[in-house]
Amino acid sequence: MRESAAERHARLLDLVRERGTVRVAELAGLLGVSPVTARRDAEALASRGLLDRVHGQVSWPRATGPGAPAGAPAGGPGAGAGLVLGLLAPSATYYFAEVIRGAHEAAARAGARLVLRISDYRPEEDRARTEGLLAAGAEGVLVAPGWRGPEDRAAYGDWLAGLPVPAVLLERRAEPGSPLDGLDRVSSDHAHGVLLALRHLIGLGHPTPLLVARGDSPTALAVRAGYAEALAVLGLEAPRPVIDSVPAEADPEGFERAVRALYEAVRSGLASAALVHNDVDAIEITQRLAPLGVRVPQDLALIAYDDEVAALADTPLTAVAPPKRQVGRHATELLVERLTGGADEEPASRHVSLLPRLRVRASCGAARPVPPL
Repeated sequence: MRESAAERHARLLDLVRERGTVRVAELAGLLGVSPVTARRDAEALASRGLLDRVHGQVSWPRATGPGAPAGAPAGGPGAGAGLVLGLLAPSATYYFAEVIRGAHEAAARAGARLVLRISDYRPEEDRARTEGLLAAGAEGVLVAPGWRGPEDRAAYGDWLAGLPVPAVLLERRAEPGSPLDGLDRVSSDHAHGVLLALRHLIGLGHPTPLLVARGDSPTALAVRAGYAEALAVLGLEAPRPVIDSVPAEADPEGFERAVRALYEAVRSGLASAALVHNDVDAIEITQRLAPLGVRVPQDLALIAYDDEVAALADTPLTAVAPPKRQVGRHATELLVERLTGGADEEPASRHVSLLPRLRVRASCGAARPVPPL
């Protein structure tokens, strides 16, 4: 099977972590790829703060800056000095790049070593990859399983509760009462993020915003559930069911159906605003609506969910921004505390929910639409 970019990035990070510093020119031979690929990989990881890149070489980052422990030298030991922490993530790009970055920064500040494995959203491989982290010396693990829906959680989840080391769930929630429900976890409160978006749009004069959302990830499902909760909190009824969104490149016909459904809702006067999960879909939907005569923000007020690339749209998109980097940081700090607490009594498990923010830009200033003649 051909190695994915995420797997190659994980190997590159392993190499640099083990060696401390590697010349970019040497990476191609070490990774078995072309020099151009090695250079691009190094640049991509450095741009996300996972590596330091200076004068043709890459280095494992040192704990510097305002987050470093007071009075400690850069890279000096912290509360977790000498610990090895494992991190399993479904991806090293888009949403989870910031989660990984936060975890890496917190581990570095604590003086711990962070070992990364990527599942590429293959939940059937989560257990083996986590066991690989343990074999690499991980004394505790941060785990974001590659679940896409409840069926994956049911089929590939219970093993986590039997791990021989402390574990913290990242951006995942267990079924109440299940074996996983007793684990520490840190996640974004997506229901709060959806409520922020709907309240903002309603405050601008839009009666009941629509939701356009995917259904292929825990975040997407949480956004959908949060939409129903927010409507209830605000005393509103849904104008119509959620519009199902799919990646345009994977399912062009399904994507076109979503665009047409939103177009008809706007042109019929049913809706003047929408929340779209995620940023990429929001940008592509905006681009597709324009030649149909629906403009953002003139005809449709739009808010994206994720805030990864929303600010880069032609019309910068207002977006809900989950605290991804803080999720990684808080989870790592919790795990380090669990491993180094030294208390006589084992601390209670914690379920930590961090609140997203709404970043207001140009895309949500639409006026009420004019019904067609």
